[in-house]
Amino acid sequence: MAIQRNRCFACDKGVAFGNNVSHANNKTRRTWKPNLQVVRTVVDGKIEKVKVCTRCLKAGKVKRAPRGQAVA
Repeated sequence: MAIQRNRCFACDKGVAFGNNVSHANNKTRRTWKPNLQVVRTVVDGKIEKVKVCTRCLKAGKVKRAPRGQAVA
């Protein structure tokens, strides 16, 4: 699986949309992007780089690949 853009590999969290609302109540579109980090993980017995949000990293939803070792 290739690295997807602005989408979490574990929870599929993506970009959220809404409005900037000024003091004069003018509304313009804005986005909230997830805090994604590129992580080396073991996927189907192979080491792959995937984007994972920091909430999933902290919760342990993905298993990070060991550095400097090949998968057995």
